Amino acid sequence: MNLLETLLGSMTSGTSVAALAGKVGASDDQIAKLIKAALPMLIAKLTKNASTQDGAASLLSALSQHTDTKAMATMFSDADEEDGGKILGHVLGNDTASVVKTLADETGMDAAQVEKSLGSVAPALLSSLSAAADKAKGVDLSDGLDFSDLAGVLSSESDKEGLLGGLLGGLGGNLGINTANGIGGLFTGLFGGKKEEEPTGAAVDGTQLISSLMSLMK
Repeated sequence: MNLLETLLGSMTSGTSVAALAGKVGASDDQIAKLIKAALPMLIAKLTKNASTQDGAASLLSALSQHTDTKAMATMFSDADEEDGGKILGHVLGNDTASVVKTLADETGMDAAQVEKSLGSVAPALLSSLSAAADKAKGVDLSDGLDFSDLAGVLSSESDKEGLLGGLLGGLGGNLGINTANGIGGLFTGLFGGKKEEEPTGAAVDGTQLISSLMSLMK
């Protein structure tokens, strides 16, 4: 399991989805669809931002301020949405409005619900990346960052069943992010290239992102 699949397993577990759905007033299905669509884009964008030394240093600084190790459902419930909005502004820049609109169209949620949801997902994502980067110290990334490297990092004991259930559900092979024209078009807008092209697998699965961060963690 790579970083993206591990995060998806944790964020789309039943308890995590229910916590966020109740917070923003959306259905569980809408929240699950939103996370599956948004998370690969956020990781790819973070990877692009961290491709320079300055960008990686800036992200590493942000990660040092987000070190929550609570269960994912609790991180969603307790997230500071104002902080999350600032994170999204830094990550997406001028593309924030188009991302929100596209995700609203894809999920059937309204823009306010999408913004509130992403405002809770963003801090949880940074805390998870912080834990993953810390866990990955000394790990050989030549074969990619897999689930064995990250086991136990993204979830407390209280949420482990949901995490493993999500992972074993085959999310990695059935994310539904390559067939939606809206999402494909959004990838194109954020990362350039032809419409049918998306960021490389490593950019989306998180291996390059963790590698960039580790290069500065001496």
